[in-house]
Amino acid sequence: MKREAAIAGIGRTTYSRNSGVSTLALAREATLNALDDAGLSIADMDGMSSFAVADSDSVGTGEVAYSLGLDGLYWHSDTVGGGNVAAKVVADAVWAVEAGACEVAVVYRALNSRSGKRFGTYADPVAGRAPGGNVLRVGGRDQFTAPHGYMVPGQWFAMWAQRHFHTYGTGSDDLGAIAVQYRAHAANNPHALAQTPITMEDYHQSRWIMEPFHIYDCAMEADGACALVVTTLERARDLKHKPVRMLGHIAYTAKAGDNDRYDDMTCMYSQFVAPRLWDLTGLKPKDMDLACLYDCFTYTALATTEDYGFCEKGEGGRFYREGRATYGGEVVINPHGGLLSEAYIHGLNHTYEAVAQLRGEAGKRQVKDAELCLVSAGAAAYGSAMVLSGD
Repeated sequence: MKREAAIAGIGRTTYSRNSGVSTLALAREATLNALDDAGLSIADMDGMSSFAVADSDSVGTGEVAYSLGLDGLYWHSDTVGGGNVAAKVVADAVWAVEAGACEVAVVYRALNSRSGKRFGTYADPVAGRAPGGNVLRVGGRDQFTAPHGYMVPGQWFAMWAQRHFHTYGTGSDDLGAIAVQYRAHAANNPHALAQTPITMEDYHQSRWIMEPFHIYDCAMEADGACALVVTTLERARDLKHKPVRMLGHIAYTAKAGDNDRYDDMTCMYSQFVAPRLWDLTGLKPKDMDLACLYDCFTYTALATTEDYGFCEKGEGGRFYREGRATYGGEVVINPHGGLLSEAYIHGLNHTYEAVAQLRGEAGKRQVKDAELCLVSAGAAAYGSAMVLSGD
């Protein structure tokens, strides 16, 4: 059974630094808002998709559905993964609807990553110590790096950035240009946590996190949730908003997802995803009106901007400094401010922004005549990407 699917609704909660509610409450709110946006009800929903990292920082689809009054789902997918699967879970829902596994699927991500459980933290957030006392116990490959204090994503990506610096002569001004640009975009986004513009001087004077990263190089950890409604294209055309279609999706995992085994840290998973995605869709980077690129750190944005072909390798910093990644340039990248300035909702808010833009409903930050958008997810050794189109 083959039919076309489309994104028909989007919903979100307020993004905050302390939600004061559970991840279940956030997931429910975003789901209800997305269904309402589409003009559908809870009774219409028969599928759900979400993702969470292995240490359970979210809430499962079955629990969300049951809390909404549904006895069961005809299709569900609870993917273990971080931001690397934020595009994949959307694609899974599209394919499920196209295959007839369900009629209306909601994709969501909910987390309290600022006030509650944070990815990359080992200490108990309440007691302020490692579980079980003062002894931190880790397994797997982490047992070889943890004794040296090499444990969290900021450290991993700082190492990758240093390799790009060494190979291409990249410098702090190149990373700073990305932070400054995305913050300027966020100034027109009422939902962004950080809307106050920053200058390059502000960037350089901000505190260090892990060299070469300053605080402005790091994603804006947040509490919140966002959700999308996927249904058949035929049905979507009869609902409240213009449908948004997925033209293609590609995912790639290298070296068992181990970032430290990756061969060339000046590139990311995107060097493999990009050519296949452009070939699959018959499109090119120059065809994109905007791009929502995963930006857990400025270096992630820089490397993937290059890998997806918006500029030559080693030219990412200059691409941003010359204004080619903003309004009036070659493509508008992260018009909502990205994960660096809007909020770190593990990347699903990128798809939310893409849909709003392709429906022409992004307000002051609207990209003129937006028809095509690249959405990427993840970084380093593994990730995914898709091209979305306004119907």
